[in-house]
Amino acid sequence: MSSAIESGGNTGSVMSQVGDNIIHHVSNSPIDHPLIHLPKVFGIDMSVTKHVFMLWLVAMLVSITVIIPIRRFLKGNKVVPSGMANLIETVVVFIRDSIVKPNVGPRWVNTWSPLIFTLFFFIFFANAIGMIPIFDILGLADRFVLHTDSHSFLNQLLHGGTTATGNYNVTAGLAVVTFFSIMVAGTLAHGFIKHWINLVPHGLAWPIYIILIPIELIGLFVKPFALTMRLAANMTGGHIALLAILSFMAIFGEMFHSVVTGVGVALVFVPMAAAISGLEIIVILVQAYVFTLLSAVFIGMAINVHH
Repeated sequence: MSSAIESGGNTGSVMSQVGDNIIHHVSNSPIDHPLIHLPKVFGIDMSVTKHVFMLWLVAMLVSITVIIPIRRFLKGNKVVPSGMANLIETVVVFIRDSIVKPNVGPRWVNTWSPLIFTLFFFIFFANAIGMIPIFDILGLADRFVLHTDSHSFLNQLLHGGTTATGNYNVTAGLAVVTFFSIMVAGTLAHGFIKHWINLVPHGLAWPIYIILIPIELIGLFVKPFALTMRLAANMTGGHIALLAILSFMAIFGEMFHSVVTGVGVALVFVPMAAAISGLEIIVILVQAYVFTLLSAVFIGMAINVHH
């Protein structure tokens, strides 16, 4: 630290590092630290970053936790599921009966339930894995036990955050799926031309449509934008708040040049951080529920046109 202070003023102080550390723990891998370097395609860097790796990991976990138990249950020819299959059935029935069916209607419930199930489980697992300090533990193990090279795959994993749903690119991708699902749902229910006609109420004076049509078209794109921002902002905000509170221990310890002060501050802020972590566990489930609920609502609006 002394050499950093001599060369760069106060760049080695805890206060100057807090912001960078927080951003480091919630952002994607930096451009110069991708996990796997791949060539550019049409000017787009296709390298595998931390969040891409997390999406792969989430997909694998969903397959192991959801798909495999259900496949095993179906092959077993059992009447009543047990264990993990029983838990999954409870969640699936709840989502189908309280989210999908009331919005899309009984005719289309079997058509759109699989999409809503997939969105819910994928978002839930992506949110939840961000609360598990997997890579922090790997970093400690590497520092004190493994001692791998700074450019090793393990060390590259330490760059960037673990919550892929805190990345606006990821949530935008999920929202685009919902956006095209709205188009498909309206087209299947009413036909392509009728679906676009249904965007505005019928029977109004023609001057009103000059104002109403642009508003409805803007609203069409606002829906996926709202889904994108809500999920990413909530997941990022919770982690930033948690990291900021934990940073107070180091900040106060440096301000007063006392380890005792740092310990005293820890007695206050560690329970507060634990409380926020508990709140984050609720947010994980709520945000998965809200995203799937709004997706079902938007799809249902395209199917059940009430003007």
